[in-house]
Amino acid sequence: MNRRSFLAATASLATAAIPTSAPALPSAVQPDEILTSQPDGLNPPGIRTAGIKMLPVVGGKYKVWTKKLGSGPIKVLLLHGGPGFGHEYLEALESFLPQAGIEMYYYDQLGCNNSDQPDDPGLWTLARYTEEVEEVRRGLGLEHFVLYGHSWGGILAMEYALNYQQHLRGLVISNMTAGTQSYLKRTAALKLMLPPDKLARLNALEAKEDYDSPEYEKIMMDDLYPKMICRVQPWPDSVNRAFRHANDKIYSQMQGKSEFLVTGNLKDWERWDRLREIKVKALTIGAQHDEMDPDDMKKMAALMPNASNAFCPNGSHLCMWDDQEVYFKHLLRFLHSV
Repeated sequence: MNRRSFLAATASLATAAIPTSAPALPSAVQPDEILTSQPDGLNPPGIRTAGIKMLPVVGGKYKVWTKKLGSGPIKVLLLHGGPGFGHEYLEALESFLPQAGIEMYYYDQLGCNNSDQPDDPGLWTLARYTEEVEEVRRGLGLEHFVLYGHSWGGILAMEYALNYQQHLRGLVISNMTAGTQSYLKRTAALKLMLPPDKLARLNALEAKEDYDSPEYEKIMMDDLYPKMICRVQPWPDSVNRAFRHANDKIYSQMQGKSEFLVTGNLKDWERWDRLREIKVKALTIGAQHDEMDPDDMKKMAALMPNASNAFCPNGSHLCMWDDQEVYFKHLLRFLHSV
């Protein structure tokens, strides 16, 4: 019996076993630490749920997973990268934000990790994901909040700001440029870091479009990703889990088969000429060794009317891990400033 069948079969028994009211709380527990007792499709009503809440998206057809950590007047919704990864590699943030009095929300986008994973290619579009973020905002009851987007999440954050800026208190675009062409220019340059023999093999495999070969993956994982994705060795468990749980179907449809060739539905995405429309207070974050050009992050900040830029000199794409001190100094300063 699969998980969904098991849950359906035991739903009536579980309902019968649940008390009609929540158990009494220790006096030290404040009411705002309790999630709503309304059913969300995952948790029984009337109990504390460790901040986890399932929210309806696509008009209620599917549900996505969210988790609240910390409590405070500054509320930050996190948009993870990919497309097709989950929130896990962002777990570094929970070592810094809640302790600083910042309320943060993980959210696995539809098709990713803990959220529903329908096999429907029609769902994997930028426009639908943008509307999904708005559905999540409403489901969490967020207003005047900070939207944080990393990598692909940065694309999503820009799109959301261009459509729903009235709900935002602040915007963080971490390690994402404002257009596919500038991204491809940067990755083409980084590919040249390879030794001549491996560069020749990578080019030969790409010429045959043999992106799924073990040799291609080995060159990426052994020679390129440790330089431009995450320079901490070994990789933190959070990063490894994110890679293990990635949804390759979403990545392939939206990005393509390779970091160096965008053939998916993001291939024509460009927002450089619209950045001036984002007037909310914003922060862009770049890193020296990132697969995104840090100069692009500076340029983006200059084009937005109320933005600043942070630079991580020792970081790569996941500079929240490999340049933590600098990354969180800038991020926390910005969050407290809004």
